[in-house]
Amino acid sequence: MHKNFPKLLIAAAAVAATLATPARAAGNEDIVKRHFASLVAGGQPKLAELTLFFTMMPKGGDLHHHYSGAIYAEQFLDWVDRQKYCVNKATFRIETDAALNDAQRSLAVKDRTCLTGADTLLDNTVLAEVLQRWATKDFYNHSGQQTPPDRTFFDTFPYFGPVSSTNTADGLRTLKQRAINENVAYIETVFEIAPLAQYADFDKAVLAQGTDLDTQFESLMAALDKDGAWNGWIGAYDTNVKTASAGIDDAQFTMRYQPFVLRFLSPSQVFSGMVSGFKLARMNPKVVGVNIVGQESTYVSMRDYTLHMQMFAFLKKKFPDVKLSLHAGELSLGMVPPEGLQSHIAEAINTAGAARIGHGMDIAHERNAPAVMKAMRDKGIPVEVNLTSNEFILGIKGEQHPVTLYRKYGVPFVLATDDAGVSRNNLSNEYVLFASRYKTDYAEVKRLSYDSIRYAFLASDDKQRLLKALDARFVKFEADVAALLHSAKK
Repeated sequence: MHKNFPKLLIAAAAVAATLATPARAAGNEDIVKRHFASLVAGGQPKLAELTLFFTMMPKGGDLHHHYSGAIYAEQFLDWVDRQKYCVNKATFRIETDAALNDAQRSLAVKDRTCLTGADTLLDNTVLAEVLQRWATKDFYNHSGQQTPPDRTFFDTFPYFGPVSSTNTADGLRTLKQRAINENVAYIETVFEIAPLAQYADFDKAVLAQGTDLDTQFESLMAALDKDGAWNGWIGAYDTNVKTASAGIDDAQFTMRYQPFVLRFLSPSQVFSGMVSGFKLARMNPKVVGVNIVGQESTYVSMRDYTLHMQMFAFLKKKFPDVKLSLHAGELSLGMVPPEGLQSHIAEAINTAGAARIGHGMDIAHERNAPAVMKAMRDKGIPVEVNLTSNEFILGIKGEQHPVTLYRKYGVPFVLATDDAGVSRNNLSNEYVLFASRYKTDYAEVKRLSYDSIRYAFLASDDKQRLLKALDARFVKFEADVAALLHSAKK
């Protein structure tokens, strides 16, 4: 790095305008292409410079994003105090009753069993423990007793669950500002669990052999229409989206929302959640799709996978305009018996009608992987690639990652964060990982940025607006990089 780099930044800004005229735009792009090629050339990509490059580079959107998993633990600790809860020093769980009572408050902080969020932030030892449980921080560089990576990841969510869904307006504003800070213009977030209900008779019936599923689905839909509590929860969800999202969209940033269902719940809970998600997508233009999430390798998730895809297929016939982005194939060899790796992506596409696939990690194990990838290519069904979480949860990275297959066979894909708060990560770093691990060029990473808008579940006018803005942002970015390099030569 040039010894006068800070001064060069100032100088670059001064000359950027002269380099950003229409006549120079194509030339600036060529300069950036050559510069990027120099950053990834050779056996050791220049990681620090790539980090600067991608922090500056406009990134259209983040299409695989979980709201609660995107919030950093430090903000959850603020919310602990807002709700007058405390953090148990022994279990590191949020206590929601009167655990921090007057008797506790009269003790010195070191003698309390339950700490305020502020006290937790000031106690480096307790805070370190919290971050190791509420996130994946330090997993590979501390020697405490640990569960396997996948369990560590999925076990984080119950820790911050008591506060994650009660401060959504504040949380969305934090995520908006963080996105703007790293030049991300759009987030499509898996927001809150869709309202659900449990019907034991339905559960028993749909798990029985030889059941006419469509008849059972029709019957439960009729029952749900008469379920006053369930319908009330749908109204409350709609209100929450409207209230929490007020003021989020502006000239710099746009956000849309996906209700989700948890795949390891009972069949009636999953189906009722799907129905409410589809209804919400019809009710609220900011609700742009429905998703299914949760650890795919659990017994119930595996047992009911095909049933879930049949539920989606049934509802797609009734709500054909509602789009699906489905977590599918988030599995690796050894997590489940090998036959469990052979059909999930194909079923999500061919049965459920998914328009995007989240993760898609076990594609190489699918029964007819070339045909599945051809269908994805021909239909324009992209994969949401999450390099950080794929490495942590599944242990898959580098040439083992199926992004290499998707690229080779022309399947579209986008880069996304998954759960940036849990992984202590951001979208810029996903681009750094991609560029440093795989032979790429500026044209491809620029296309990935655009594709994250092209494949968004946005209304046509919104999509065109964001693509036009992205054009202007790239012109400025390329002028800024050209100016910076020009100044560095002096």
